Amino acid sequence: MTRTVYFTATSVDGFIADEHNSLDWLFQVEGEGRNQFAEFFSRVGAFAMGATTYEWVLEHEGLLEHPEKWSGYYGDVPCWVFTHRELPRVPGADLRFVSGSVGPVHAAMVAAASGRDVWLVGGGELVGAFADLGLLDGLVLGVAPVTLGAGAPLLPRRLLAADLRLEVWSGWVSSRI
Repeated sequence: MTRTVYFTATSVDGFIADEHNSLDWLFQVEGEGRNQFAEFFSRVGAFAMGATTYEWVLEHEGLLEHPEKWSGYYGDVPCWVFTHRELPRVPGADLRFVSGSVGPVHAAMVAAASGRDVWLVGGGELVGAFADLGLLDGLVLGVAPVTLGAGAPLLPRRLLAADLRLEVWSGWVSSRI
């Protein structure tokens, strides 16, 4: 059965990116996050991200200069990018640029996933749009021992326990102050 899951890392104070929409803070954290990601992604048949996340990945990973990295990370799994503007395409990647309501796009993603999971990469507002339509089945969170103080919130919605299932994986479970 296909589940739609928001798998992400968050700071202790609930941010997924800093005030400059950067994830650089996350790559300074030691832990087992890559192992959990590989295990999670092995169950993914389609995924979606917002334009800001896509642009950060393009720049941070140099994907326009090294498009082979995309397939190294994501294989041939189709990715929907929600945007209202023209964005560069990673050559060879199965990218589908879309805008509008997430409902019809979700149906296409589920069909493409063929029984595997749909991964919502981020950002939080995009994931919130899926949650608003009852299309979010769970959160898988890696909580990093970092506080950012400001930035992009994990999920700018009020969701109660009855609304979703929370899974916490233990990539970064201890820190000292």
